[in-house]
Amino acid sequence: MGYSHQEIHEQLLRIYHKYRKLYKSNPDSKQLCGMWSLANPPDIIEDTPPFQEIEKAFNISLDEDNCLELYDMDIEEAVVEIQDIIKQQC
Repeated sequence: MGYSHQEIHEQLLRIYHKYRKLYKSNPDSKQLCGMWSLANPPDIIEDTPPFQEIEKAFNISLDEDNCLELYDMDIEEAVVEIQDIIKQQC
């Protein structure tokens, strides 16, 4: 299934806000890393609840490399990356 840039952005932003509110971070930041504790980040980033929800929302599979790349991206960069992942996995 194809998703528009706007659909991916809205869904990703919803997921981002859900997990970001669990941790204190810069409120102006749109970095995906804010969905995890920055003081105590997980040892293994893949298969964490935020990425599981992203996988489910867009019917994609994320490997360790995808997760590490997305972790360091802001929302807009991540939207483009998720669009590419969707195209590759169709």
